[in-house]
Amino acid sequence: MGEAVEIFLSNGFSTFYEKKDQNIINDNITNNNNINNNNDSSWYEEVIDEDLKWSFALNSVLHKGTSEFQDIALLDTKRFGKVLVIDGKMQSAEIDEFIYHECLIHPALICHPNPKTIFIMGGGEGSTAREALKHKLVDKVVMCDIDQEVVDFCQRYLTVNKEAFLHKKLDLVINDAKAELEERSEKFDIIVGDLADPVEGGPCYQLYTKSFYEKILKPKLKPNGIFVTQAGPAGIFTHKEVFTSIHNTIKQVFKYVIAYTAHIPSFADTWGWVMASDQPFSVNAEEIDQRIKERIDGELFYLSGALFFSSATLNKTVALSLLKETHVYTEENARFIHGHGLAKSVNNEF
Repeated sequence: MGEAVEIFLSNGFSTFYEKKDQNIINDNITNNNNINNNNDSSWYEEVIDEDLKWSFALNSVLHKGTSEFQDIALLDTKRFGKVLVIDGKMQSAEIDEFIYHECLIHPALICHPNPKTIFIMGGGEGSTAREALKHKLVDKVVMCDIDQEVVDFCQRYLTVNKEAFLHKKLDLVINDAKAELEERSEKFDIIVGDLADPVEGGPCYQLYTKSFYEKILKPKLKPNGIFVTQAGPAGIFTHKEVFTSIHNTIKQVFKYVIAYTAHIPSFADTWGWVMASDQPFSVNAEEIDQRIKERIDGELFYLSGALFFSSATLNKTVALSLLKETHVYTEENARFIHGHGLAKSVNNEF
Protein backbone atom coordinates (compact mmCIF):
# COMPACT_ATOMS: atom_id res chain seq x y z
CA MET A 1 0.00 0.00 0.00
CA GLY A 2 2.90 2.34 0.48
CA GLU A 3 6.17 3.29 -1.08
CA ALA A 4 8.05 1.22 1.46
CA VAL A 5 7.14 -1.68 3.67
CA GLU A 6 8.27 -1.73 7.27
CA ILE A 7 8.97 -4.89 9.21
CA PHE A 8 8.22 -4.15 12.86
CA LEU A 9 10.33 -6.29 15.12
CA SER A 10 9.38 -7.36 18.61
CA ASN A 11 12.36 -5.62 20.19
CA GLY A 12 10.88 -2.27 19.20
CA PHE A 13 13.03 -1.59 16.14
CA SER A 14 11.89 -1.56 12.56
CA THR A 15 13.42 -2.27 9.19
CA PHE A 16 12.37 -0.86 5.83
CA TYR A 17 12.75 -2.40 2.44
CA GLU A 18 12.13 -1.10 -1.04
CA LYS A 19 9.53 -3.26 -2.74
CA LYS A 20 11.43 -3.69 -5.99
CA ASP A 21 14.32 -5.56 -4.36
CA GLN A 22 13.95 -9.24 -5.21
CA ASN A 23 15.20 -10.17 -1.73
CA ILE A 24 13.00 -7.70 0.10
CA ILE A 25 11.18 -10.11 2.37
CA ASN A 26 13.76 -12.69 3.37
CA ASP A 27 16.44 -10.04 3.86
CA ASN A 28 14.36 -7.94 6.21
CA ILE A 29 12.13 -10.23 8.25
CA THR A 30 13.97 -11.24 11.40
CA ASN A 31 12.98 -13.35 14.39
CA ASN A 32 13.34 -11.72 17.79
CA ASN A 33 12.44 -12.74 21.32
CA ASN A 34 9.31 -10.91 22.44
CA ILE A 35 9.91 -8.85 25.56
CA ASN A 36 6.59 -10.11 26.92
CA ASN A 37 7.82 -13.71 26.75
CA ASN A 38 5.46 -14.65 23.91
CA ASN A 39 6.51 -16.92 21.09
CA ASP A 40 9.13 -15.65 18.66
CA SER A 41 7.56 -13.76 15.77
CA SER A 42 8.34 -12.13 12.46
CA TRP A 43 6.09 -9.34 11.30
CA TYR A 44 5.01 -8.04 7.93
CA GLU A 45 3.82 -4.44 7.83
CA GLU A 46 2.31 -2.46 5.00
CA VAL A 47 1.39 1.19 4.74
CA ILE A 48 -2.35 1.82 4.42
CA ASP A 49 -1.96 5.58 4.39
CA GLU A 50 0.67 8.14 5.26
CA ASP A 51 -0.28 7.96 8.93
CA LEU A 52 -1.60 4.41 9.20
CA LYS A 53 0.01 0.97 9.00
CA TRP A 54 -1.24 -2.60 9.31
CA SER A 55 0.97 -5.44 10.51
CA PHE A 56 0.59 -9.14 11.11
CA ALA A 57 2.80 -11.92 12.44
CA LEU A 58 4.28 -14.44 10.02
CA ASN A 59 5.00 -18.12 10.05
CA SER A 60 6.93 -18.02 6.78
CA VAL A 61 7.30 -16.45 3.35
CA LEU A 62 5.99 -18.84 0.68
CA HIS A 63 6.72 -16.79 -2.41
CA LYS A 64 8.23 -13.45 -3.37
CA GLY A 65 9.13 -11.88 -6.63
CA THR A 66 8.40 -9.34 -9.32
CA SER A 67 6.52 -10.34 -12.44
CA GLU A 68 6.29 -8.32 -15.63
CA PHE A 69 3.38 -6.42 -14.14
CA GLN A 70 3.42 -6.52 -10.33
CA ASP A 71 5.34 -7.10 -7.14
CA ILE A 72 4.06 -10.33 -5.60
CA ALA A 73 4.29 -12.00 -2.20
CA LEU A 74 2.51 -14.98 -0.70
CA LEU A 75 2.85 -15.06 3.08
CA ASP A 76 1.84 -17.62 5.68
CA THR A 77 0.52 -15.54 8.58
CA LYS A 78 -0.34 -16.58 12.11
CA ARG A 79 -3.73 -14.84 12.25
CA PHE A 80 -5.06 -14.94 8.69
CA GLY A 81 -3.44 -18.02 7.11
CA LYS A 82 -2.02 -17.64 3.62
CA VAL A 83 -2.11 -14.03 2.44
CA LEU A 84 -1.65 -12.78 -1.12
CA VAL A 85 0.07 -9.38 -1.38
CA ILE A 86 0.34 -7.56 -4.72
CA ASP A 87 2.10 -4.22 -5.14
CA GLY A 88 2.36 -3.95 -1.37
CA LYS A 89 -1.39 -4.42 -0.80
CA MET A 90 -3.07 -7.39 0.81
CA GLN A 91 -5.42 -8.88 -1.79
CA SER A 92 -6.82 -11.92 -0.03
CA ALA A 93 -6.42 -13.87 3.20
CA GLU A 94 -7.18 -17.55 3.59
CA ILE A 95 -9.22 -17.21 6.78
CA ASP A 96 -11.79 -14.69 5.56
CA GLU A 97 -11.56 -14.54 1.74
CA PHE A 98 -14.95 -16.26 1.60
CA ILE A 99 -16.59 -12.99 2.72
CA TYR A 100 -15.09 -11.03 -0.17
CA HIS A 101 -15.67 -13.68 -2.81
CA GLU A 102 -19.21 -14.61 -1.78
CA CYS A 103 -20.14 -10.93 -1.88
CA LEU A 104 -18.48 -10.47 -5.26
CA ILE A 105 -20.02 -13.45 -7.04
CA HIS A 106 -23.29 -14.66 -5.59
CA PRO A 107 -25.53 -11.55 -5.58
CA ALA A 108 -25.10 -11.09 -9.34
CA LEU A 109 -25.56 -14.77 -10.19
CA ILE A 110 -28.55 -15.08 -7.86
CA CYS A 111 -30.23 -11.95 -9.23
CA HIS A 112 -29.79 -13.14 -12.82
CA PRO A 113 -32.68 -15.36 -14.00
CA ASN A 114 -30.47 -17.90 -15.77
CA PRO A 115 -26.70 -17.27 -15.55
CA LYS A 116 -24.94 -19.53 -18.02
CA THR A 117 -21.75 -17.74 -18.98
CA ILE A 118 -19.39 -15.76 -16.71
CA PHE A 119 -16.38 -13.62 -17.59
CA ILE A 120 -14.00 -12.81 -14.72
CA MET A 121 -11.55 -9.94 -15.13
CA GLY A 122 -8.61 -10.77 -12.88
CA GLY A 123 -9.21 -13.35 -10.19
CA GLY A 124 -5.81 -15.01 -10.56
CA GLU A 125 -5.95 -16.74 -7.20
CA GLY A 126 -8.94 -18.80 -8.35
CA SER A 127 -11.37 -18.03 -5.53
CA THR A 128 -13.78 -16.02 -7.69
CA ALA A 129 -13.96 -18.84 -10.23
CA ARG A 130 -14.43 -21.32 -7.38
CA GLU A 131 -17.53 -19.48 -6.17
CA ALA A 132 -18.97 -19.06 -9.69
CA LEU A 133 -18.51 -22.78 -10.38
CA LYS A 134 -20.73 -23.62 -7.40
CA HIS A 135 -23.75 -22.52 -9.45
CA LYS A 136 -25.48 -25.44 -11.15
CA LEU A 137 -26.83 -23.27 -13.99
CA VAL A 138 -23.39 -22.09 -15.08
CA ASP A 139 -22.01 -23.70 -18.24
CA LYS A 140 -18.81 -21.70 -18.71
CA VAL A 141 -16.52 -19.52 -16.62
CA VAL A 142 -13.81 -17.54 -18.39
CA MET A 143 -11.14 -16.31 -15.98
CA CYS A 144 -8.86 -13.76 -17.61
CA ASP A 145 -5.85 -12.62 -15.63
CA ILE A 146 -2.96 -10.59 -16.98
CA ASP A 147 -0.27 -12.16 -14.83
CA GLN A 148 0.85 -15.75 -15.48
CA GLU A 149 3.13 -15.72 -12.44
CA VAL A 150 0.31 -14.84 -10.06
CA VAL A 151 -1.84 -17.63 -11.47
CA ASP A 152 1.01 -20.15 -11.35
CA PHE A 153 1.91 -19.65 -7.72
CA CYS A 154 -1.73 -19.48 -6.63
CA GLN A 155 -2.30 -22.82 -8.35
CA ARG A 156 0.71 -24.19 -6.49
CA TYR A 157 0.06 -22.82 -3.00
CA LEU A 158 -3.68 -22.14 -2.64
CA THR A 159 -4.83 -25.72 -2.45
CA VAL A 160 -8.40 -24.67 -1.56
CA ASN A 161 -8.84 -23.70 -5.22
CA LYS A 162 -7.24 -26.78 -6.76
CA GLU A 163 -10.55 -28.22 -7.97
CA ALA A 164 -11.61 -24.88 -9.46
CA PHE A 165 -8.45 -24.62 -11.55
CA LEU A 166 -9.04 -28.17 -12.86
CA HIS A 167 -12.79 -27.75 -13.44
CA LYS A 168 -13.97 -28.66 -16.93
CA LYS A 169 -16.17 -25.55 -17.10
CA LEU A 170 -13.26 -23.19 -16.45
CA ASP A 171 -11.54 -21.48 -19.39
CA LEU A 172 -8.34 -19.95 -18.00
CA VAL A 173 -6.88 -17.18 -20.16
CA ILE A 174 -3.70 -15.19 -19.60
CA ASN A 175 -4.31 -11.82 -21.20
CA ASP A 176 -5.26 -8.24 -20.53
CA ALA A 177 -9.00 -8.33 -19.79
CA LYS A 178 -9.67 -5.29 -21.97
CA ALA A 179 -7.96 -6.88 -24.96
CA GLU A 180 -9.65 -10.23 -24.33
CA LEU A 181 -13.13 -8.73 -24.24
CA GLU A 182 -12.42 -6.75 -27.39
CA GLU A 183 -11.22 -9.84 -29.23
CA ARG A 184 -14.09 -12.15 -28.24
CA SER A 185 -17.28 -12.14 -30.29
CA GLU A 186 -19.35 -13.86 -27.61
CA LYS A 187 -21.44 -12.10 -24.98
CA PHE A 188 -21.83 -13.05 -21.32
CA ASP A 189 -24.59 -13.20 -18.74
CA ILE A 190 -22.27 -11.94 -15.99
CA ILE A 191 -19.04 -9.96 -16.12
CA VAL A 192 -17.07 -9.74 -12.88
CA GLY A 193 -14.36 -7.27 -11.98
CA ASP A 194 -12.04 -9.00 -9.53
CA LEU A 195 -9.26 -6.54 -10.19
CA ALA A 196 -6.54 -5.16 -7.99
CA ASP A 197 -7.34 -1.80 -6.45
CA PRO A 198 -6.59 1.20 -8.65
CA VAL A 199 -3.11 2.37 -7.66
CA GLU A 200 -0.98 4.79 -9.60
CA GLY A 201 1.24 2.81 -11.96
CA GLY A 202 -0.77 -0.38 -11.42
CA PRO A 203 -1.82 -2.63 -14.31
CA CYS A 204 -5.60 -2.22 -14.16
CA TYR A 205 -6.84 1.23 -13.16
CA GLN A 206 -7.96 1.76 -16.79
CA LEU A 207 -10.53 -0.99 -16.22
CA TYR A 208 -12.41 1.28 -13.80
CA THR A 209 -13.02 4.03 -16.37
CA LYS A 210 -16.27 5.16 -17.98
CA SER A 211 -14.91 4.60 -21.48
CA PHE A 212 -14.04 0.98 -20.68
CA TYR A 213 -17.43 0.27 -19.11
CA GLU A 214 -19.33 1.98 -21.90
CA LYS A 215 -17.42 1.01 -25.05
CA ILE A 216 -15.95 -2.39 -24.24
CA LEU A 217 -17.57 -4.07 -21.23
CA LYS A 218 -21.27 -3.26 -21.62
CA PRO A 219 -21.45 -4.36 -25.29
CA LYS A 220 -20.22 -7.80 -24.17
CA LEU A 221 -23.19 -8.31 -21.84
CA LYS A 222 -26.31 -10.12 -22.97
CA PRO A 223 -29.66 -8.25 -22.70
CA ASN A 224 -30.27 -9.41 -19.10
CA GLY A 225 -26.58 -9.17 -18.26
CA ILE A 226 -25.18 -8.03 -14.94
CA PHE A 227 -21.84 -6.43 -14.22
CA VAL A 228 -20.33 -6.54 -10.73
CA THR A 229 -17.00 -5.24 -9.51
CA GLN A 230 -15.05 -4.88 -6.33
CA ALA A 231 -14.87 -1.15 -5.65
CA GLY A 232 -12.25 -0.67 -2.97
CA PRO A 233 -12.38 0.48 0.65
CA ALA A 234 -15.85 1.63 1.73
CA GLY A 235 -15.33 2.47 5.37
CA ILE A 236 -16.63 5.66 6.91
CA PHE A 237 -13.15 7.21 6.62
CA THR A 238 -12.01 5.56 3.36
CA HIS A 239 -15.03 5.44 1.04
CA LYS A 240 -14.12 8.63 -0.82
CA GLU A 241 -10.80 7.22 -2.04
CA VAL A 242 -12.29 5.31 -4.99
CA PHE A 243 -15.58 3.69 -3.91
CA THR A 244 -17.85 6.68 -4.50
CA SER A 245 -16.11 7.49 -7.78
CA ILE A 246 -16.41 3.95 -9.14
CA HIS A 247 -20.08 3.88 -8.14
CA ASN A 248 -20.79 7.23 -9.81
CA THR A 249 -18.91 6.20 -12.96
CA ILE A 250 -20.95 3.01 -13.31
CA LYS A 251 -24.14 5.04 -12.83
CA GLN A 252 -23.26 6.95 -16.00
CA VAL A 253 -23.35 3.70 -18.00
CA PHE A 254 -26.05 1.46 -16.48
CA LYS A 255 -29.69 2.15 -15.54
CA TYR A 256 -29.78 0.18 -12.30
CA VAL A 257 -26.87 0.28 -9.86
CA ILE A 258 -26.55 -1.16 -6.34
CA ALA A 259 -23.68 -0.50 -3.95
CA TYR A 260 -23.15 -2.82 -1.00
CA THR A 261 -20.47 -3.35 1.63
CA ALA A 262 -19.09 -5.82 4.17
CA HIS A 263 -16.39 -5.76 6.82
CA ILE A 264 -13.31 -7.81 5.92
CA PRO A 265 -11.24 -8.47 9.07
CA SER A 266 -7.95 -9.07 7.25
CA PHE A 267 -8.37 -5.80 5.32
CA ALA A 268 -8.95 -3.91 8.58
CA ASP A 269 -11.76 -2.06 6.84
CA THR A 270 -15.20 -2.22 5.28
CA TRP A 271 -15.10 -3.17 1.60
CA GLY A 272 -17.38 -2.16 -1.26
CA TRP A 273 -18.87 -3.73 -4.38
CA VAL A 274 -21.03 -2.28 -7.14
CA MET A 275 -23.53 -4.31 -9.16
CA ALA A 276 -25.18 -2.92 -12.28
CA SER A 277 -27.57 -3.83 -15.09
CA ASP A 278 -30.00 -2.29 -17.54
CA GLN A 279 -32.67 -4.56 -16.09
CA PRO A 280 -34.07 -3.99 -12.57
CA PHE A 281 -33.05 -6.24 -9.70
CA SER A 282 -36.41 -7.66 -8.67
CA VAL A 283 -35.69 -10.44 -6.15
CA ASN A 284 -36.45 -10.17 -2.45
CA ALA A 285 -34.63 -11.76 0.50
CA GLU A 286 -36.80 -14.88 0.50
CA GLU A 287 -36.27 -15.44 -3.22
CA ILE A 288 -32.52 -15.05 -2.79
CA ASP A 289 -32.48 -17.71 -0.07
CA GLN A 290 -34.59 -20.03 -2.24
CA ARG A 291 -32.28 -19.57 -5.24
CA ILE A 292 -29.23 -20.20 -3.08
CA LYS A 293 -30.82 -23.46 -1.96
CA GLU A 294 -31.82 -24.54 -5.48
CA ARG A 295 -28.88 -23.34 -7.54
CA ILE A 296 -25.74 -23.70 -5.47
CA ASP A 297 -23.71 -26.83 -4.77
CA GLY A 298 -22.30 -26.72 -1.27
CA GLU A 299 -22.80 -24.16 1.46
CA LEU A 300 -22.36 -20.42 1.65
CA PHE A 301 -20.72 -19.28 4.87
CA TYR A 302 -21.54 -15.57 4.77
CA LEU A 303 -24.23 -14.51 2.33
CA SER A 304 -28.00 -14.85 2.78
CA GLY A 305 -30.96 -12.93 1.42
CA ALA A 306 -31.37 -10.81 4.52
CA LEU A 307 -27.62 -10.19 4.75
CA PHE A 308 -27.46 -8.95 1.16
CA PHE A 309 -30.22 -6.41 1.70
CA SER A 310 -28.66 -5.24 4.94
CA SER A 311 -25.29 -4.87 3.19
CA ALA A 312 -26.93 -2.58 0.63
CA THR A 313 -28.25 -0.36 3.44
CA LEU A 314 -25.33 1.99 3.92
CA ASN A 315 -24.62 4.25 6.85
CA LYS A 316 -25.69 7.87 6.52
CA THR A 317 -22.22 9.26 5.83
CA VAL A 318 -21.43 6.82 3.02
CA ALA A 319 -24.93 7.01 1.53
CA LEU A 320 -24.76 10.82 1.33
CA SER A 321 -21.31 10.67 -0.22
CA LEU A 322 -22.60 8.35 -2.94
CA LEU A 323 -25.45 10.73 -3.68
CA LYS A 324 -23.19 13.79 -3.82
CA GLU A 325 -20.30 12.28 -5.77
CA THR A 326 -19.72 13.96 -9.16
CA HIS A 327 -16.33 12.52 -10.15
CA VAL A 328 -16.31 10.26 -13.20
CA TYR A 329 -13.37 7.91 -13.51
CA THR A 330 -11.31 8.46 -16.66
CA GLU A 331 -7.76 7.60 -17.64
CA GLU A 332 -6.87 11.28 -17.56
CA ASN A 333 -8.69 11.98 -14.28
CA ALA A 334 -8.27 8.79 -12.27
CA ARG A 335 -8.41 8.41 -8.51
CA PHE A 336 -6.06 6.08 -6.70
CA ILE A 337 -5.81 4.55 -3.28
CA HIS A 338 -2.61 5.19 -1.36
CA GLY A 339 0.34 3.31 -2.84
CA HIS A 340 1.90 2.65 -6.21
CA GLY A 341 2.26 -0.02 -8.83
CA LEU A 342 5.35 -1.50 -10.40
CA ALA A 343 5.38 1.12 -13.14
CA LYS A 344 5.89 3.98 -10.70
CA SER A 345 9.46 4.59 -9.56
CA VAL A 346 10.19 4.38 -5.86
CA ASN A 347 11.96 7.16 -4.03
CA ASN A 348 12.08 6.46 -0.31
CA GLU A 349 13.52 8.78 2.26
CA PHE A 350 13.82 7.70 5.86
